[in-house]
Amino acid sequence: MDQTGFFERVYDAVEQIPEGMVATYGQIAKLVGEPRKARYVGYALHSNPRPGVVPCHRVVFADGSICEGFAFGGAEVQRALLEDEGVTFRDDTHVDMDACRWPAGL
Repeated sequence: MDQTGFFERVYDAVEQIPEGMVATYGQIAKLVGEPRKARYVGYALHSNPRPGVVPCHRVVFADGSICEGFAFGGAEVQRALLEDEGVTFRDDTHVDMDACRWPAGL
């Protein structure tokens, strides 16, 4: 796998997630043509070279949970960023996926 090309495809896909919506790591992997590489999507986002441009805070786990190890300030920062965009939560750590999941690739 060409890591640089894969990472750029991930960034391009994540940049398409609309404000107020979230996608899952697996969903992004599928959108970039690598459906079995959800973990690699996480690696790409962890090394996001364009914070603020690539909205990596909009990517969550399949069950809607936010990332405790969010690379840009922790889970509290990820939750605040999402709430500021209008994303709703079922509880302290899980996005309401029925209301806020981006439908691309589903």
